[in-house]
Amino acid sequence: MVEPREILAANLKRLRNATGLSQEALADRAGLHRTYISSVERGRRNVTLDNIFALAAALDVEASELLRSIEDGDL
Repeated sequence: MVEPREILAANLKRLRNATGLSQEALADRAGLHRTYISSVERGRRNVTLDNIFALAAALDVEASELLRSIEDGDL
């Protein structure tokens, strides 16, 4: 089973790359620090609901998109 942090990490990185944003630009949009974004994308952070919603808003997606299960091969 894939860990929830890994799902969030993969989706965040995929969506950020799809929008062409750097970690710094995403962090600025979400009101977070670049190193926090890096830690989340590496699955090293437990992310609060507030930050999930901030990241989703910064990416212009629903929060559920960040938590959507993906195929193991896509991680």
